[in-house]
Amino acid sequence: MAGQSSIVPGTLEMLVLKTLSLAPMHGWGIGERIQQLSQGVFAVNQGTLYPALERLQRDGLISAEWRVTENNRRARYYRITRSGLRRLETEREEWERSVRAVDLIMRTT
Repeated sequence: MAGQSSIVPGTLEMLVLKTLSLAPMHGWGIGERIQQLSQGVFAVNQGTLYPALERLQRDGLISAEWRVTENNRRARYYRITRSGLRRLETEREEWERSVRAVDLIMRTT
């Protein structure tokens, strides 16, 4: 799709945490929500998403449980933990600091 970009390396986990801070959801839904929230700029590859979900769960930043989807299929639903919310805030602050620094450099004439 024209206009799509790769997610900046190292930011997928932050975007997953942000997405899960809005509502618990299954993996496919997380990818769809990131694409929706980015207005189609980011398309999340499922082969990249699921290892990220495993890392976040291993680190205690998200939890998972099996539930039935709206289509009556079993799926793992992920939820952000308190540790995940704290990490999200830290990541957001670092992201904003980095964006400001890049913007300063790019505006230099």
